[in-house]
Amino acid sequence: MEEKPRRIRIDYWIAAILMFTMAAIAFVNVLSRYLFHFSFAATEEITINLFVWVTVVGSGIAFERGGQLGMVTLYRVLPPRFQKGIILFSALLSAGLFLLVDLYTIQAIYDEITLFQARSAALDIPVWIYYAGVPVLSVFVFTGIYRNAGDRLRLHREKTGP
Repeated sequence: MEEKPRRIRIDYWIAAILMFTMAAIAFVNVLSRYLFHFSFAATEEITINLFVWVTVVGSGIAFERGGQLGMVTLYRVLPPRFQKGIILFSALLSAGLFLLVDLYTIQAIYDEITLFQARSAALDIPVWIYYAGVPVLSVFVFTGIYRNAGDRLRLHREKTGP
């Protein structure tokens, strides 16, 4: 039997790179404080925003693996003919939630660009750059929701028939 080639997953790579970057920044900052008694001011700003980004990517991975909050109890209680609807309803609610997050984030980006023009304290870069990661990386959340719903519907079809 031939082994299936593994797909390269960009979301896994992004999560790994973000986590590595955060760990490296924290490590360098600890060394700097210990050896030189000097702390880099920008490290906190960078790591907090990278943490937000890795959380968004990680949410997509969690959705795909079924690690999100779901309607499991309702799904199990209902007869099989309604379970398909619960799978779809749960996926739609999840996607709707992240759509709202994206819409509010895009509104905040627009406000930052047009009205406030705030700059970050340590690096003096526009704050909207940090915000922009959320809607961009939400692509992985929507992909994870779609993959999970597809897998669950496939299993449901195998269990109950078409």
